[in-house]
Amino acid sequence: MARSRRAENTGFVCVHCAADVPANTDGHYRNHCPSCLWSLHVDDLPGDRASECRQPMEPIGLVEKSGKGWQVVHRCTACGHRQPNRLVRDGDAPDDLDLVLSLPWL
Repeated sequence: MARSRRAENTGFVCVHCAADVPANTDGHYRNHCPSCLWSLHVDDLPGDRASECRQPMEPIGLVEKSGKGWQVVHRCTACGHRQPNRLVRDGDAPDDLDLVLSLPWL
């Protein structure tokens, strides 16, 4: 059964730092913590929620993609899967820009 975008855009507790992370309010759904930038391996392909791994994903660097701007690259701590994720710049809880800028360019 397909999930709606609204169902995917929910708050969560960060698997790494235990921060309460609110749902995103800029029209995209949030997939990483704005405080520590860690994520969770839930997708095989962006947005599909099909991964059975479900392990923490560490922020390892930045890339810039045409049409999407800067993205944080996450690497799964269990299986090594890499996934770029859009930065959250607006809304109730934007990503920590100092932390974002401390990541290396890949």
